[in-house]
Amino acid sequence: MDILVIEDDPQIGSALREGLRGEGYSVELVIDGLTGLQLAQQHPYQVIILDVMLPGVHGYRVCAELRKNGVTTPILMLTAKDGEYDEAEGLDTGADDYLTKPFSYVVLLARLRALIRRRGEGGGTDALLRTGDLWLDTSTHRCGRGEQEIALTARELTVLACLARGRGQVVTKQDVLDEVWDHAYDGGTSIVEVYISNLRRKIDAPFGRRSIETVHGAGYRLVDDGPNRV
Repeated sequence: MDILVIEDDPQIGSALREGLRGEGYSVELVIDGLTGLQLAQQHPYQVIILDVMLPGVHGYRVCAELRKNGVTTPILMLTAKDGEYDEAEGLDTGADDYLTKPFSYVVLLARLRALIRRRGEGGGTDALLRTGDLWLDTSTHRCGRGEQEIALTARELTVLACLARGRGQVVTKQDVLDEVWDHAYDGGTSIVEVYISNLRRKIDAPFGRRSIETVHGAGYRLVDDGPNRV
């Protein structure tokens, strides 16, 4: 199975299922959050398209539960809402991308391709990236500090990889946006701040570290902030 669509609107759900099947994807369509949550934990989908306003369990809860249970499948969230805070709420629960209804089907396809492409990236000599005891394996989509693994979403992993490849140099918000987000993304660079905040909360705060430095007026830099740093 390639794509799980969790959408209770029969017109949108059917259109997505038929359209994506026409693109060559295998599609599973469900109309409620609980069923979607169960399927997403049982099958290795490439991408999950998740509506926010669902009967029973809403999309934010589904996304949060999947991430809590270690499911790292990329999630594209759909909602009739609009606004920066709604987007931030979806991303804070672990979504990888966000699309507001009504949306362009062409843009949706571009976002899906980008998520699938990032999911499949990795390998090669730079697959394992290290900064102090912080490590990121782009071939297996895993991250951790020392022996302790850290659960990150697919988009968070890609943002962290972008910083790690900078090898201590300043990486601008625009650099992150250009590398991580698809060209179809039409938002501003403030979305990068959301992901940097998420990363700090996951890879730094629990360990008493400050490895993502803000270089005011320039961008961010990933540094070794280990306990033995001098």
